[in-house]
Amino acid sequence: MGRGLAKVTGEALGPYQSAVIRIGFSATWLLFLLREFPNRRELYGPDGPWSRQLAERLIDSNHAFTVLMWSDSALWFEAVYALALGSAALLLVGWRTRAMSVLFMVGVLSLQNRSVFMGDGGDNVIHLMALYLVLTRCARVWSLDARRAARTGSAATGGAGPVLWGLLGAVLPYAAFAEAVSAGWLTAFAALWVVQGLWWMVERYEPEGEGRATLDVIANLLHNAGLLVIMVEVCLIYATAGWYKIQGSRWQDGTALFYPLGLDYFTPWPGLSGLLAASGTLVMLLTYGTVVVQVAFPFTLFNRRIKNLLLCVMMMEHAGIAVLLGLPFFSLAMIAADAVFLPTVFLVWVGARARSPGGRRGAPAASAAHPGASVPAEEPAAYAPTPAP
Repeated sequence: MGRGLAKVTGEALGPYQSAVIRIGFSATWLLFLLREFPNRRELYGPDGPWSRQLAERLIDSNHAFTVLMWSDSALWFEAVYALALGSAALLLVGWRTRAMSVLFMVGVLSLQNRSVFMGDGGDNVIHLMALYLVLTRCARVWSLDARRAARTGSAATGGAGPVLWGLLGAVLPYAAFAEAVSAGWLTAFAALWVVQGLWWMVERYEPEGEGRATLDVIANLLHNAGLLVIMVEVCLIYATAGWYKIQGSRWQDGTALFYPLGLDYFTPWPGLSGLLAASGTLVMLLTYGTVVVQVAFPFTLFNRRIKNLLLCVMMMEHAGIAVLLGLPFFSLAMIAADAVFLPTVFLVWVGARARSPGGRRGAPAASAAHPGASVPAEEPAAYAPTPAP
């Protein structure tokens, strides 16, 4: 018990898994925004079918957060869309990740809550993960922050951090006096701003003191709790999807996959869809296989080999959905969510190959910014489910 508590408070577990989640979801959101850039006004702006009046009525009832309701000017909408693009790109490369994770969440929530019916299921996953990423220390490896910390010994160097958080803090008084957001969201953002300012001061003026150690413990607890919530969320997504499928008659008789293959909206490759739909046996196997994998996956987490096998099957399934049904961003979001269960040794190997494709085999890709960035000798099965070969 004591060893487990010391490990949970002493380091940010799963640094590679959290980095992959950061990269995966920021890349998915960035690519989606870029693809829909010509249609941005129809999706989330003043030209959309979901009018501002309808959005205001819905937000008044569910108290959702969106800064697009602060103004109805086209310039304000373009600024928010640019903010969403920029924060996703900077979170992807891990620049000032604490601030960018908050701005990323603001961009996701602002656009999605403005037009709640624009999405294909993957947007719900991005919506949830944008909230959880704020709690994680997802830039310990594979980020510009980790590179800067390894070079200088501290992530608080430079003036960009204080300037950025000063600008963010200037928005809070306006939101408070104009009552532009609910009291709960205002409190949450104010707490994030204060904590970040406190963190910067302690790291700048007392980097080796008790204050820094206390903040590290709190940050590790929040990170590990956030990573655990992400893992539980992924299991709930698959479990609920699988059990609801079991109750459907089309899934029970093995014909559920046949029907979307005949819809124009889900057939970007009509010839390929028709070829697949013509084989009743293949349709039945894929239909039953989908249900079996989704229901079984949460129960295989403590068996490394079976879990990794099902993880590969699910990722290939989502890749097939992207191609066959024309849902690339839904598939990317789910693959990014699945990545939280990838083995550490595999991620380290991928990082080493990406860093030096022609270099030494097995070279570690970890950053020296933090001990948690290296490959630990022993990790819980939930974070490193496959032993080193």
